[in-house]
Amino acid sequence: MSIKLVSWNVNGIRAVSKKTEFWDWFDNTTADIINFQEVRATQENIPEKLANVNGFNLYINEAQKKGYSGVSTYSKIKPMNVVRGLGVEELDKEGRVLRLEYPDFTLFNIYFPNSGMKAKRLDYKLDFCNALLDLLKDLKNQGQNLIVTGDVNIAHNPIDVYNPDNCEGKSGYLIEEREWLDELLSNGFVDTFRMFDESGDNFTWWSYRTRARDRNAGWRLDYFFVNEEFKNKVKSATIKNNVFGSDHCPVTLELDL
Repeated sequence: MSIKLVSWNVNGIRAVSKKTEFWDWFDNTTADIINFQEVRATQENIPEKLANVNGFNLYINEAQKKGYSGVSTYSKIKPMNVVRGLGVEELDKEGRVLRLEYPDFTLFNIYFPNSGMKAKRLDYKLDFCNALLDLLKDLKNQGQNLIVTGDVNIAHNPIDVYNPDNCEGKSGYLIEEREWLDELLSNGFVDTFRMFDESGDNFTWWSYRTRARDRNAGWRLDYFFVNEEFKNKVKSATIKNNVFGSDHCPVTLELDL
């Protein structure tokens, strides 16, 4: 059985729903599970056309602060259980995590915090990342197969940014952030895109301010990770940089179960 997943930071679901490019993609996607980040909407104010999508069950975790953060997942396969948050009160106020449990795997749809200007939120971000890793290790040790997707807000290696020297010291490329991704992989997780493509110039985010997408001056911030024991089920992992509508583009994962 083949299952197709997609993940996309839409930079506001109400804003993106007004764009033709979004509907050109959404109306033609063959994905079974669609994960959005930075939806910036409550269940009540998701646009009607996206609130009830034929064939999909909709799950959302919204931030306490209106118009901020939030994640949503559309799933043709009804999960056995849905958990919102990491189970840590001070980390769960921003609606950043949806955990959906299926018979063959558990899926995490996550919008990781940004460490902010001058790293002012770095401690919060690392607290979030470490709490997540503790949870992932626990579930993995229980024998669960895990898929972790979303906007991680970290470019892992020099190959993942357009100008590594210029990016040193910038939020999203801080050594502490990149070392956390090292730790994730060392604990038995795999960056699925790099299973298939080790080349450069594969980015998922481009700054609006500098027309960076026109020059492909981007960063790779969006990922699908799986645990090592599950990687033999991964059929493909891609970056859809020809899809427009946000400052990010979608990333995909296909499983053969």
